[in-house]
Amino acid sequence: MPEWPEMDTYRRLLSPLVCGHTITAVDVNREKTINEPIGVFQAALIGRKVLFVERRGKYLLFHLDDGNRLLLHLMLGGWLYYGREPEKKKSEYQVICTFDNGERLFFGGLRLGFLHRLSAKGAQERLKELGPDPFDSRLTAPVFANRLSKRKGKLKPVLVDQKLVSGIGNCYADEICFDAQVLPAAAIPELKEETKLRLFASMRKVLEEAAANGGYMDRKFTEDDTFVGGHDERCFVYDREGEPCPRCGSPIRMDMVSSRKMFYCPSCQRPE
Repeated sequence: MPEWPEMDTYRRLLSPLVCGHTITAVDVNREKTINEPIGVFQAALIGRKVLFVERRGKYLLFHLDDGNRLLLHLMLGGWLYYGREPEKKKSEYQVICTFDNGERLFFGGLRLGFLHRLSAKGAQERLKELGPDPFDSRLTAPVFANRLSKRKGKLKPVLVDQKLVSGIGNCYADEICFDAQVLPAAAIPELKEETKLRLFASMRKVLEEAAANGGYMDRKFTEDDTFVGGHDERCFVYDREGEPCPRCGSPIRMDMVSSRKMFYCPSCQRPE
């Protein structure tokens, strides 16, 4: 599932391509992907200009010149492609937006995700439960530690809870825990204060590095794209079961915590 680095990569790549351009056509291949009848959705978008693209956690918001928003969540398996011709069959894309320069934005794999047209107030209401962005200046290390201290249970399920901090999912929760040298299954009440502060530093380090490398998703964004997905080979523990730990050489292990997979090094990651 796309997380903070993947969605911020999309935001950065999309902004110079679609901002200032007008939507001239909209194709919808799956009505359940949108939140209103196809004809209404198409009529409302055609002629609208994209002013800017914003990211909130794992969401993208396309701000339109009529004051409305397109709220996108890719969920599991979703992706974006930009160009005149699709990377895959058109049937694999649930929504296709054509712009006044002839280019198209393809929204693929949205059978679990969605692209909803909302008012500014409606979008704000939908996102009101999100926690702070990992790089929000108000989210300092002590504030993060305090928010974490109010939680119970295991660490990983809390790290992926979007009410704690928005944008972290299964992949980067494991990578953050590895960088901070703490087990994903560690009990939060037993974490030392220094460990909580270390988790904060690791969170920012891991997410920033992943975004700088294009995230871990391996689907091209454009025909000649060689950037998106560049971080996949740089993950230390996620989906690396059985491989040697890059820090100590012990085999990476995969276990379950609260019905979620967790990848970790049993030798150099501690429970507190």
